[in-house]
Amino acid sequence: MKKIISLTVNGVEHELAVEPRRSLLELLREDLGLTGTHKGCGIGDCGTCTVLVDGVATFSCLTLAIQVEGCSIETVESLAENGRLNELQQAFVDQGAIQCGFCTPGMLMTSTELLRRNPHPQEPEIRRAISGNLCRCTGYQKIVEAIKTVAGENDE
Repeated sequence: MKKIISLTVNGVEHELAVEPRRSLLELLREDLGLTGTHKGCGIGDCGTCTVLVDGVATFSCLTLAIQVEGCSIETVESLAENGRLNELQQAFVDQGAIQCGFCTPGMLMTSTELLRRNPHPQEPEIRRAISGNLCRCTGYQKIVEAIKTVAGENDE
């Protein structure tokens, strides 16, 4: 039996009828058409489905849609403004941290949470923060450099 839930996604309020076992990932991709959030492993190992739930990096594949009743969800689509990449997205491009791009949405959302908590993280904290996100292309160094670039620009 479906349950009616209310949530805010990227600043837009939604009221949806969802099955109790439906994941937040499925709701975002299939019901709301927000396909920037990728499905990787489906079991919380890869981090590619990471979104922010009330500002906290969360694996949307492991989160039931009914668990986010009343919450504010941010997906990768929320980062760009007026068609322009935000500072972090641009740093990923500039540093070559995007390679195949599959892990990028999850990395961006995890990094966004980190930079909101600490605008000036050091490399060990950056590496700890992204440790739940797998990348098979870049070896992480370019991703770390992109995050460090934004952290350095925040110093100005």
